[in-house]
Amino acid sequence: MGFFRELPNVAYQTPLKDKLTSDEYILTKNLFRSAKVLDWLENNITAFNKFIIEDDDRPDTIAKQLYGDSTLDYIVVITAGITNIRDQWPLSDQSLYEFAEDKYGTELNALHHYETFEVIDEMERTILPPGINVDENFKIDGPGTKKSKTGSTPTWKICRPNGNKTSVTKNELTVSDIGVGISNYMNEVFINEEKRKIRVLKPGYVQLFLNDFRRVMRYDRNTQYINPKLIGTENTRIIE
Repeated sequence: MGFFRELPNVAYQTPLKDKLTSDEYILTKNLFRSAKVLDWLENNITAFNKFIIEDDDRPDTIAKQLYGDSTLDYIVVITAGITNIRDQWPLSDQSLYEFAEDKYGTELNALHHYETFEVIDEMERTILPPGINVDENFKIDGPGTKKSKTGSTPTWKICRPNGNKTSVTKNELTVSDIGVGISNYMNEVFINEEKRKIRVLKPGYVQLFLNDFRRVMRYDRNTQYINPKLIGTENTRIIE
């Protein structure tokens, strides 16, 4: 990963038992040097494109596709806001099924929750938004409890994702009327699909990103400073 080449070094006192002197050091990467998208870039929405991660995509393959350089994979990761690649990168369909099967076992297809449909009134105003996660006891007062200006019972419509609309006049709408059951497996599918949606830096901003990123990776002068890419640590060991 090109990211590690960009990290500055730390001269750390050697832990090796066969060292010859007390001032022997080894160079290690400073993994605690944080990196993020700088504020000026973070707030520039025109600097990013939307991107859908496919099954075979990896940060390096996306970097190659977008920037012509697979070693810029860390730009893909950082601009996507990913801090834990194992948990935040989407799984392939097969890997997801195996993960869910291992997690839920025989409860793989058991009910996880219900998800609401949109409910609108006669004026096309939203009574209940779609996509809310609810349990089996969820219900709302229906149009039967309301009266229109003419004194008649209004009619509401339940809007399903396939475009179908069902008219209702009931006093009470339960989850079986206004929701759909989501299994444990389908819940994991939905979560995984959301992980596929990331933003990526436009190629025209890559050099600006690299310039700022490398500036952040340089050390300021202090008592441990050796050069912009190297600091030392205090020697706490003395060989007698």
